[in-house]
Amino acid sequence: MTNEKPYRPNVGIALFNAEGRVLIGHRFKGDGPEIILPGLDWQMPQGGVDEGEDLRDAAMRELWEETSVKSASYLGETDWLTYEFPPYDGPQTHRLAKFRGQRQKWFALRFTGKDDEIDPLTPRNDQPAEFDAWRWERLERVPDVVVPFRREVYQAVAKQFAPFAN
Repeated sequence: MTNEKPYRPNVGIALFNAEGRVLIGHRFKGDGPEIILPGLDWQMPQGGVDEGEDLRDAAMRELWEETSVKSASYLGETDWLTYEFPPYDGPQTHRLAKFRGQRQKWFALRFTGKDDEIDPLTPRNDQPAEFDAWRWERLERVPDVVVPFRREVYQAVAKQFAPFAN
């Protein structure tokens, strides 16, 4: 059976600090088909693209909404990558239920601020907090702490953005 649902347009952000580590957030709740699993509940910031929105602008908006970070400069980006959501038996009225998964363009950014700028708990743009904690992590380690349905995309991102981790 073919899944006829479209992919949701999405951006992901690999925010590198001066030491070459990336910012990851701890997801404290699932969101419809975007489930979390114990011990695999970390991810880099990511989010949907509004109709007609420039992708770099979307990346900066999502980074700010999820972490409060505005101090970041552009390093590079990936081609489009996709992942499928796991089976979802919840309400079909959920905002993600109409999608089969996400189609993502990832952006590598250099964090130019100070760590006290990072605040994942305060809601911004009427968006609820997605993370209850954050940390800097080695890029090559990040695929090991995400849910399995995202792992292949994270491995591709880690491979492509490896030069920024040095």
